[in-house]
Amino acid sequence: MRHIAIIGSGPAGYYTAEAAQKLWGDDVRVDIFDMLPVPYGLIRTGVAPDHQSIKGVSRRYESTALSENVRFVGNVTIGEDISIPELQELYDAVVLATGAPNDKAAGIPGEGLENVFGSAAFVGWYNGHPQFAKLGPDLTVNTAVVIGNGNVALDVARILSKTAEEFSGSDIVAHALHALQKSHIERIVILGRRGPHQIAMTPKELGELAHLTRACPRVDPADLPPVDDDLFLEPGQRKSVGHLRGFAAIPEEFRCDKPVEIDFDFFASPRAILGDERVTGIEVERTALDSDGRASGTGETYTIDCGLIITCIGYKTSPIPGVPFEESAGRFANDEGRIVPGLYCVGWARRGPSGTIGTNRPDGFAVVESIAADLSSGVLGHGGKQGRPGFDQLAEARGLDIVTFRDWKKIEAVEEARARSGAPREKFVHVEDMIKALDS
Repeated sequence: MRHIAIIGSGPAGYYTAEAAQKLWGDDVRVDIFDMLPVPYGLIRTGVAPDHQSIKGVSRRYESTALSENVRFVGNVTIGEDISIPELQELYDAVVLATGAPNDKAAGIPGEGLENVFGSAAFVGWYNGHPQFAKLGPDLTVNTAVVIGNGNVALDVARILSKTAEEFSGSDIVAHALHALQKSHIERIVILGRRGPHQIAMTPKELGELAHLTRACPRVDPADLPPVDDDLFLEPGQRKSVGHLRGFAAIPEEFRCDKPVEIDFDFFASPRAILGDERVTGIEVERTALDSDGRASGTGETYTIDCGLIITCIGYKTSPIPGVPFEESAGRFANDEGRIVPGLYCVGWARRGPSGTIGTNRPDGFAVVESIAADLSSGVLGHGGKQGRPGFDQLAEARGLDIVTFRDWKKIEAVEEARARSGAPREKFVHVEDMIKALDS
């Protein structure tokens, strides 16, 4: 019998468990650990609440999660309740599937001022992550600046722009919906260091901006390269740039009919966030691209007055004491998923924050093949580890209150029952309330 521990219950974790099942069938036991009592990681707290079709991928994991040889072990914090070395003593292999839940620092003066947030925190706030439920961003400001030219920046801008009616069918949490209804924001500036041809925005997400009830996107035609240059782009990128060209062609009189403007500011690099205790503006330097597509400053600077800034510039994995870590890449140090004998990583914890949800599936299957090879070669010893029974003994001795997948289904049922009209659920945003729901 093989015993595998997976740390993290997001897509990478469940795809790894699925791969272990397909390879070893009934001859494997997999425990999937999570610090929260609820599974799915960024599917639950990272994917935009108005993108329910994407969140629906979690249904794929249920057949794996409800099988007898895979168990969700929620409400257990690695490093506090149990250590990595202890897990290595109990399981043949330990796989870190912790994702990249932390914001990458912007590295500019003033980023610590009030009402400046990283996207992990801000997205976690409107998605109900317990760590960020009390974030309390002040939306009673006129202008918000979103730094970044990827889909997360688009998500943030879209969420800030929507009416309450446009959130129908979403699972945005009540505290965020209430704050957004009181928003005074009239202008959202999306800053990008490079130009339209270098964006990391996909067509679907860009296209959504054209259909917002009270907001209109704006692109300066002067920022767009010659239209013939689009022919050199990949089809998806060409379609995204096509959306930007469409935004640039929107008549001014149409824009005036909508109270919120989403302004794409290309070739713009943030230099300093201004203010004493609270943000009042941002200093920006105009950039130009060299022949390799790299942006460099031109020396021309200007200031955007604003009362809210969200940086959407990337994520990094949480280091774990004793586990080799590559600080510059924001991921665990590894060789094709191998960290040290018996310890592996997968998904964003392995390769950094890149790729889509589906990218994690081949990643999970690859790491299971590595585990199988290491078991066959004797690198991981000769088996005989306690696995799940050993952990259960330790959990009982330490008084750990673990939450299983069937417990989670009870929490989910209560969340669905307490949903506002038209919403799929009203998520609990405090761990204590999740635990209390088990007695409902």
